[in-house]
Amino acid sequence: MNVKDKVVAIVAEQAVLDPSDVTMESTLEDLGIDSLGLVESIFAIEEAFDISIPFNANAPEESDFDISSVATIVAGIEKLIHERV
Repeated sequence: MNVKDKVVAIVAEQAVLDPSDVTMESTLEDLGIDSLGLVESIFAIEEAFDISIPFNANAPEESDFDISSVATIVAGIEKLIHERV
C-alpha cells in the first residue's frame, strides 16, 4: 500500500466513510473531521509511517505541516519520509 492509499484509509476511518468517498481535493472539514478527529488522524499517520509530524493542534495555522487537503497531507508525509532516510 502506498502513502496515498494509507492516508486515505486512515482519513476515511476517522471520517467513518468509505475510502472511495475521500478524494485528494477533500478537506478534512469536507469530510466532517473535527479537531479531535484531526489529532487522532495525525497520531494514526505518525504510527503508520513511523514519522513525527510537526503539527501543533493548538495553533494549526502556525504549523509547518499543511493540512488544507488530503493531497497536501500526502505530500507532507512523503516529504517527511524522504527526509528521514
